[in-house]
Amino acid sequence: MSEAMKFGRIAATIPVTDIQRSIGFYRDMLGMAVIFTNGTPTGFAILRRDDAELHLTAVTGHRAGHHNAAHLMVADAAGLYTHLIDRGVRIVKRLRDAEYGLRGFVLCDPDGNRIDVGQPLP
Repeated sequence: MSEAMKFGRIAATIPVTDIQRSIGFYRDMLGMAVIFTNGTPTGFAILRRDDAELHLTAVTGHRAGHHNAAHLMVADAAGLYTHLIDRGVRIVKRLRDAEYGLRGFVLCDPDGNRIDVGQPLP
């Protein structure tokens, strides 16, 4: 593949059953801001915080899988973990340091979508 074929960012699109509830979760728990919505009622939204961007799409009857839907890199995994635990967010994999050089954990959003959180270890 040619180096001239430069890639830009790629953003995960997360299916959700109740987009307003999900917007509230990502806003209130992760501090993300809505930067775009589409439809009346809203069927699609883009949220952003710092360099992280997440797309939400309304899918009637969505059922989350047992796989991670997105991976979020952060500067302080332990701090975010404590913040989420204190607010009752469901954690499916506890905070740990992995042999591949990341400190991380996995959280679930209100629909059960798994978000893998990681912080590079020094």
